[in-house]
Amino acid sequence: MNDALSRLKEIDREIQILGHVSAVLGWDQETYMPERAVEERSDQIAAIQAVLHDKRVSPEIGELLAKLGSTSENPLGETSLPDTDRAFLRVVHRQFMRETKLPKELVMRLAKLTSVGPSRWADARKRDDFPHFAPVLSEILEAVLEVAERLGYEDHPYDALLDDYEPWMRTKKVAQVFGQLQERLVPLVSAIKGSQQVDDSFLMREFPVNVQERFGHQVLAKMGWEYSRGRLDVSAHPFTTTLGADDVRLTTRYDSHNFKSGLFSIVHEAGHGLYELGFSDDIRGTCLANGTSLGIHESQSRTWENIIGRSLPFWRYFYPRLVETNPEYLAQHNLDSFYRAINKVQPSLVRVDADEVTYSLHIILRFNLETRLVRRELSVEDLPEAWREESRKLLGIVPESDATGVLQDIHWSIGAIGYFPTYALGNLYGAQFAAKMRNDIPDLDSALERGEFAVPLEWLRRNIHSHGSALTADELVMKVTGKELDASHFVDYLVKKYRPIYKLTSL
Repeated sequence: MNDALSRLKEIDREIQILGHVSAVLGWDQETYMPERAVEERSDQIAAIQAVLHDKRVSPEIGELLAKLGSTSENPLGETSLPDTDRAFLRVVHRQFMRETKLPKELVMRLAKLTSVGPSRWADARKRDDFPHFAPVLSEILEAVLEVAERLGYEDHPYDALLDDYEPWMRTKKVAQVFGQLQERLVPLVSAIKGSQQVDDSFLMREFPVNVQERFGHQVLAKMGWEYSRGRLDVSAHPFTTTLGADDVRLTTRYDSHNFKSGLFSIVHEAGHGLYELGFSDDIRGTCLANGTSLGIHESQSRTWENIIGRSLPFWRYFYPRLVETNPEYLAQHNLDSFYRAINKVQPSLVRVDADEVTYSLHIILRFNLETRLVRRELSVEDLPEAWREESRKLLGIVPESDATGVLQDIHWSIGAIGYFPTYALGNLYGAQFAAKMRNDIPDLDSALERGEFAVPLEWLRRNIHSHGSALTADELVMKVTGKELDASHFVDYLVKKYRPIYKLTSL
C-alpha cells in the first residue's frame, strides 16, 4: 500500500509540474506576449494540455487507486491511511473519473479555442464589437456543452459545469440561495437609494497611474505579500495564477480617473494570492495545494477587498499614507468622506467595479444567462440583448455598449461557464468566516488600525489556507464556524455596515 501511495504521489507531482508549465504560458499570453504570437501559443498550450490529459487518464492511476481502496463509493480509500493521504485519494479519484470521460481530441480542441478566445475577446471589447467575438464564443460553448454531456448530470447540464468550480454544488441549490439573497438585498438597495447619496466625485479626478502603482505595492507589502514568491503586473482583466509553490502572479489594471479600480483589484487578487501561498508544508506540490472550491477562494479575495479593505480601521492606517502620495487629490477631504466614498452604493454596469451591496446582482445576471445558454434556451447571437434586459431587471440600468455589457468579462472566452456563481458564494462564505474571526479576535479593529495585518492573515492561514483542498467546502465551513453555510451572515454584515453610512432607519 505504501508503494502504491508513493507511486500515485509521484504521478501527481508530474501532473502538478506540467500544470504550472501551462500556467506560465497562459500568464505570459495575458501580460507580455506579442500580439501576433497568439496562434502558435494556442498550439503550445494545446500540446501541453494533451500531455496532461494523457497523464491524468493513465490506467496506472486507476490501478493504484484500486489498490488503495479508493472507489466511487469510497473515494477516501482505506481507513488505515492518514487523513491527509485519504483526502489526497479523494481529490485524485475525482479528477481521474472526470478526465477519463473526456477524449483527448475534445481536451485539445477546447484548449486551443480558449487560448485564442481571450485575444479575440480583448479585441472585441476594445472595438465594442460583439459580433467579432461571437463566432469563437459559439465554438467554445459547443465544446463546453460536449464536456457537460460526457461528464453527465442528473438534473441540469449546468450541474456538470458548476461542479468543476464548486464541487458537489448543484444548480437547483444555487438558484435557491440566489433567490433568497436577491430577496434580502432588494430592500437594502431600495432603502439606500431612498437616502441621501454619498458624494464620491472627488475620487474621479485624475490620479497618475504611476502613483497609484506605487501605493498599490505599498498596500500589497503591508498585507503580507512576499515579493520573493510572487509578482504584480498589468493585464486586460485582473487575475491570479499559480506557476509554482513559490511563484504566484497577480495582475491588475489601472484607470487614471478611477483610483478605486486599480487599488481594490490589487487587494482582491492579493486575497487569492495569499491563499495560494498559505498551504501547509505537508500538501505543498500536490493536488491538495489548491483552494477547496472557487467559492472558498473567492471568500478570501472578497474578505480582503471588502470586509477588511473597505473598512474604517483599514483606512485609519492607510489614509494618511495615501494623502502623502498625492496631497492635491484628497485636498479638503477627510477620512470620513473618503470612507463613505469608497463604500458608495449605486448600481453600475461593470461587475469588477461594483459595490459590495449590488455585486451579487451582477452574478445573478450572469447565472441566469448561463443556465439559459446551456439549456439552449438562449443563443450566443442574442446574448447582448438578453444581457441588457437582465441588467434592466436586476440593476435598473442598461449598458449603452457591449464593452460595458456582455463583453466586460474574460470568463466565457476561456470556457469558464459555471464559474460566476462562485463569486456570490464567496461573499457568503467570507462573511461567515469573518464573523468567526471577529469572535476569535475581539481586538481585530485595533490591530488593523495599527497596521498589524498579520493578525487576520495568521488567522486565515491557520483556519483556512493551510488545509488547501484536503477538506471540502462544506467540511471547511463546518470545521471553522461549527455551522453550515448561512447567507444571513452576509446580509447582517451589510446592514450593520451601511446603516450608519446612509443613516438608514428602516432596517
